[in-house]
Amino acid sequence: MKRRLLNYINEMEQKEYTNLNELEKREVREKMLIQIQFFQHERLIHLIVTVTFAMLLMMAIIGFFLSKTIPFLILEGLLLVLLVPYIKHYYLLENGVQKLYMIYDRFC
Repeated sequence: MKRRLLNYINEMEQKEYTNLNELEKREVREKMLIQIQFFQHERLIHLIVTVTFAMLLMMAIIGFFLSKTIPFLILEGLLLVLLVPYIKHYYLLENGVQKLYMIYDRFC
């Protein structure tokens, strides 16, 4: 998804929009809106997953403080190892979609 988003952003940034007629401009805007919707959906799914993992991590931390057992500590480590890439990926999706909004506004 990262590669697809970055490639699409580059493609849209390099597009010579001024050389198109009105019909071609409308088609580009419509196709771009569809792609933005796909990326928005992906962003929403990753937000839900990221928040879920963050809540599970918080519950594991509370569980460790209450019980002081090693399994909770191991669970914290595993959740943290998974949460960091999810946050990084969500950050990329969020910034990519925001950039697509700016490109779309420029086309309009």
